[in-house]
Amino acid sequence: MGRTNPTYRDALRGLESEWKPMRRALRREYQADFDRLFDRGRTFADAAGYANPTDPERALLLSLALAHEVELRRLRAELEELEEREQRDDRAAPEARDDRTAPEGRDGRTADGGDDSE
Repeated sequence: MGRTNPTYRDALRGLESEWKPMRRALRREYQADFDRLFDRGRTFADAAGYANPTDPERALLLSLALAHEVELRRLRAELEELEEREQRDDRAAPEARDDRTAPEGRDGRTADGGDDSE
């Protein structure tokens, strides 16, 4: 027996085709974002096809929400890594700051060129 409803990938292609007028009406700078939405919808096509939803639009929306959640998780991890690196640098920086802010150079003169011995 065959399927009673089209595959998710077929339904997704149909939805993308149905929304082409909107894509054309978008400014050029937003068209790639529009295309990326459908690309993200295809990312989870295997799972959506396995679920065999009667309403593929709901599966597309769930796929988009899942793709956004994955991206948020990746960005949070990247932010956390950058914050940790910054904290490590801040802990190591006091010695470096002390060297840079020393009032005298090797010859006993201050940074402005004058002699600090009064």
